[in-house]
Amino acid sequence: MAIEQVSATQSLMLTSGASGRINALFSARALKGLLALIHALLILLLLPFRGRRRAAVSGSSSGHGDKGNCVCDKGSSGGGAKVRVPANIVPWKATSSWVSASGGGVMAMVDNEVATRRTIAIRRVLQDDDPRSVRDFSTFITARGDTIFTQSWFPASGEIRGVVILMHGLNEHSGRYNEFAKQLNHNGFKVYGMDWIGHGGSDGLHAYVPCLDYAVSDLKSFLDKVIAENPGLPCFCFGHSTGGAIVLKAALDPKVEASLAGMVLTSPAVGVQPSHPIFVVLAPVFSALLPRFQISAANKKGMPVSRDADALIAKYSDPLVYTGSIRVRTGYEILRSSTYLQQNLNRFNVPFLVLHGSADTVTDPEGSRKFYNEASSTDKTIKLLDGYLHDLLFEPERQDIMDCIIEWLNDRV
Repeated sequence: MAIEQVSATQSLMLTSGASGRINALFSARALKGLLALIHALLILLLLPFRGRRRAAVSGSSSGHGDKGNCVCDKGSSGGGAKVRVPANIVPWKATSSWVSASGGGVMAMVDNEVATRRTIAIRRVLQDDDPRSVRDFSTFITARGDTIFTQSWFPASGEIRGVVILMHGLNEHSGRYNEFAKQLNHNGFKVYGMDWIGHGGSDGLHAYVPCLDYAVSDLKSFLDKVIAENPGLPCFCFGHSTGGAIVLKAALDPKVEASLAGMVLTSPAVGVQPSHPIFVVLAPVFSALLPRFQISAANKKGMPVSRDADALIAKYSDPLVYTGSIRVRTGYEILRSSTYLQQNLNRFNVPFLVLHGSADTVTDPEGSRKFYNEASSTDKTIKLLDGYLHDLLFEPERQDIMDCIIEWLNDRV
């Protein structure tokens, strides 16, 4: 693979809506803002409201979350306007029911913003007439009641040799990997992509992650569906950044481990550290008190994620890519996941290929090196790419990266 040395100074530096935010979330500036807000709330609660009767407030709350000791916030879609969408777009095979628009009966309540995102995601699938691949979409409903959007790319012809499940990174969606999926098709792989909670065409407030274990659980359900559709074919998982962390945590489940022929991870979120250790203590407190609070400072000093200016423009003009400020709970969930993975690296036995750019400022390449060194897998490969940034499949050398991944997969089918 050709490796290009890259100067630290670029003529055009576009920044990511996602990159650099985890550190900014736990920066001193952000901490002062949160403390000021909490202080104001405490003062408000302590004010002596006299001359008023206490209003009786009735309601119910459920304090339980998903498995994995999550601090989970129910109602992740927010309280905005609702639109009714026919329930016939929800089942596993949904393209025909969407196109025919026949049906009625039971109606599913979907947040207006979610419905808009899902419509865009579906339209892109239906308008893709590339003769190389047969592209389709489907959805499934989780045990929580969330609708998860998925899509697939099947080779238009030729022998099917394996299956690859794509897990995108924070703030993006599975459709961004369209070209990569089609190259996998050309090499005999069926490809499935899942938009995890709060992303792409799936339910949830955009890019808000109330509990990352939701995505882990949804991946397991999706994996079961894919394997059932493709009996006898080797199944691989690909995960980028936080999507890589989701794949890794799922792979710690013995059932998932037994079902996977291998994992490919690009810039996995194994090494994500706050700027000061004190924030590890404060983060869960802020997450519980102000889960959806957005840190505006986190959006001002992002780091570049690719050296390809055109790729960055395409990414941040995509309405399915979130470019707003990160929410407190989201940042905490990523930090919590990274900590958990680092404590369990020796439990991994699945064959894997991990690729990480040495100049990545979003996730730490040393985290990938530590994963490689401590994992128990006997079939493991790491490539640390000198000067490359975070979004490896959108770097100028993207074709080299894709060729490397496809060669690794071809050797294992």
